[in-house]
Amino acid sequence: MRELKLEPIVADMGLKIALTAAALAIEDIDEPGRSYFRLTDTENQVVGYSGVETSCDNDILLRSLVILPAFRSQGYGRVLTEMTIAQAPLACDIYLVTTSAAPFFAAIGFFAVGRDQVPHAILSTRQLSGLCPASATIMKLSRPPT
Repeated sequence: MRELKLEPIVADMGLKIALTAAALAIEDIDEPGRSYFRLTDTENQVVGYSGVETSCDNDILLRSLVILPAFRSQGYGRVLTEMTIAQAPLACDIYLVTTSAAPFFAAIGFFAVGRDQVPHAILSTRQLSGLCPASATIMKLSRPPT
């Protein structure tokens, strides 16, 4: 696997195009409280993008994770997820919502939770309150206590 670098970015056109091509929501990507990252290799080729949304309780919603088609099925999704999670403070809980990738995230340490187990601040994000279908799986990262 190539050497990779994760760098913070603003929500640029490359991110929006990649998310749209992967059928991921972009309607709220320019709103406050979101941070985005670009994963590049040593030749500055873009491998993928990720994002996080911080709630008012400092919990994190992992969102906008996409690997560009040329790099899929090579382990980059796991690397991007782990590098993005590493940006979050250890004391916060990390959630995500998915319609199709629950097994992928479970292999990284996330587990499905019911809506009644999710903090209100995460439930009230646009992702969970309207952009993603109610049938989507909500997951939480199992992290060792600090």
